[in-house]
Amino acid sequence: MMVIALGSLLPVRAATDFAKYHNYDELSAALKTAVAAHPELAKIESIGRTREGRELWAVEIANRTGTPVDSRPALLIAANLEGDHVIGSELALYLADFLLNAYATDAAVKQRLDHSVIYVVPRLNPDGAEQMFAPVKALRRSNATPFDADNDGRTDEDGPEDLNGDGVITVMRVKDPKGPYMISPEHPKLMKRADPAKGEAGGWALHPEGIDNDGDGFINEDGPGGVDLNRNFMHQYPYFGADAGRYMASETETRAMLEYVLKHRNIAAILSFGESDNLIAAAGRAGTAAAINLIDFAEASNAGARRVGLAVDFGGGAGRGGFAAAAAGDESTPAAAAAGARGAQAPAAGGRGPGVQPATTVNAADTEYLNTIATKYRELTGLSSSGYTRAPAGAFYEYGYYQYGVPSFSTPGWGLPAGAPPAGSATGAPEGEAVARPAAPPVDAAAGRAGGGGQRGGARGGPGRGAGRGAGGVAGAAPPAAAVPEGIDLRLLKWMESEKIDGFVDWTPFKHPTLGDVEIGGFKPYVTVNPPAEKIADLGAGHAKFVVYLTSLFPKIAFAKTEATALGGGLYRIKAEIENTGYLPTALAQGVLARSVKPSMVQLGVPPESILTGAEKTNSIPTLAGSGGRMAFEWVIKGKPGTSIPLKLVSQKSGTDSATLPLK
Repeated sequence: MMVIALGSLLPVRAATDFAKYHNYDELSAALKTAVAAHPELAKIESIGRTREGRELWAVEIANRTGTPVDSRPALLIAANLEGDHVIGSELALYLADFLLNAYATDAAVKQRLDHSVIYVVPRLNPDGAEQMFAPVKALRRSNATPFDADNDGRTDEDGPEDLNGDGVITVMRVKDPKGPYMISPEHPKLMKRADPAKGEAGGWALHPEGIDNDGDGFINEDGPGGVDLNRNFMHQYPYFGADAGRYMASETETRAMLEYVLKHRNIAAILSFGESDNLIAAAGRAGTAAAINLIDFAEASNAGARRVGLAVDFGGGAGRGGFAAAAAGDESTPAAAAAGARGAQAPAAGGRGPGVQPATTVNAADTEYLNTIATKYRELTGLSSSGYTRAPAGAFYEYGYYQYGVPSFSTPGWGLPAGAPPAGSATGAPEGEAVARPAAPPVDAAAGRAGGGGQRGGARGGPGRGAGRGAGGVAGAAPPAAAVPEGIDLRLLKWMESEKIDGFVDWTPFKHPTLGDVEIGGFKPYVTVNPPAEKIADLGAGHAKFVVYLTSLFPKIAFAKTEATALGGGLYRIKAEIENTGYLPTALAQGVLARSVKPSMVQLGVPPESILTGAEKTNSIPTLAGSGGRMAFEWVIKGKPGTSIPLKLVSQKSGTDSATLPLK
């Protein structure tokens, strides 16, 4: 028996084993079993198929009696877009299982499923996630699309090798007088970039564990797979960035997700489990990268791999610039920016100034809503400090807010114990932040663009790959020392030691076929981004509370007052007042700005010619504030005693209502 504290303290039985991570077949079986046990509440469908033939499952959870499901406000839970973030799919599975089992015993859950709907897409990148369950574990974020990561005309020809036979791919360090790294004085297992200004000398080079299969001077630069789905959506799509795909929404999985949300326009909020965060982070830190330097440093050895084959430099002059720079992932030059890097439009034709730029910060009118929700998230889950995170670029949850127009959140779903901020870490507002702040200490929970360092690294993506971008950094390159983000390596290692987690391979000597004497060691794959399996249930319970809370905030729009008054001579005055008693507005300000949320509609059911004065027959309301926001309408019409006048109210994110007024 499992107890979920949601007010009622009623026990809920879970049929699924939440003390383990599930591979694709196990996850599919668990979903189908849960749905089969509750046919009146759930149904499962495939929304697409991956390159390797795996179905992309979506589960709909709602009591299907009463209001049609597609007319109710909905929460979408999406997870495991990054292949290595398997904890996300476990939490999504837990939530689906919890909701189905709690319906009969928990009044709050019953109310939500009677009046709203929850969609769950637990694993959008099953091809990438399967690597966690492979005999040799190599951290992989991307899907299975073949990709020529080093521009040499071949795909996936230089993947990792388990040289020391321990079943995991880690890092190699080799003594090199030109190497920029040194053993960290904070912990002998860790490495740091030497700072000559402090009298520090390097002497070590770092590489991923493996050999140079294709003889191009790089190690493991073009392994299996190709596209990071959480870099493949449209908002701030990182053009020419490693792992981002050939173009936005290029992937089957990405398009399946987009088609699903566009089919379900009743989705009123999105909760995404992923490696970016706008729920745990506090006081303006949303989106800031928290890198793992040891992995970043090894990946930086392949910085030049993407420049192979780029012989022409269009418009950039000598060195790296123009198209070649953009194609290699360098967004630091004006020519690269004009080529479309970071999603910016080129200057308008005729030199009339810049083109219309996409919003990259949360609309000031939405900030308080999103901050309030983030504050409650931390309270209900008990999470106050995240672990590894990366700044978003082409992330699904940012698409959800900026382009789909609804409250959209991302969380790793777990975190490391809070520690002192690393020396030199940012303490102010993130890069690009320009929104007004509420008087209370802000959370800045929204899906806004935040700065944050780390390099958007190589194509196969472990935590060091894709942590954001340091100032002026080349994709996958080691940026200047001042731009390297402070890593969480020491926090991570201390957490592993305190929890007795076997997550670090001690450095051991190895004779490399080309590098000679090396040492192999470092963080084990997946342990850095997924907590121990025995923590899944506790994390799931906290997130169940949050989901029940979040679904209580949906807008609830209805007719609050209607009346018909006879004026004599066959004339009548019709009055109607609508009210939103939910917390959220019927559309966020960003949803109105992006024109992505359909205006609510109030319609009087008479022929247009019967209306003599007052409001239009059909009235559009871009947004109506929550917490009792009201709007009144009045008409003078011609009518006949004894007839009835219908009134209709339709809101895309909060359902429908109707009223009938008899004429006397």
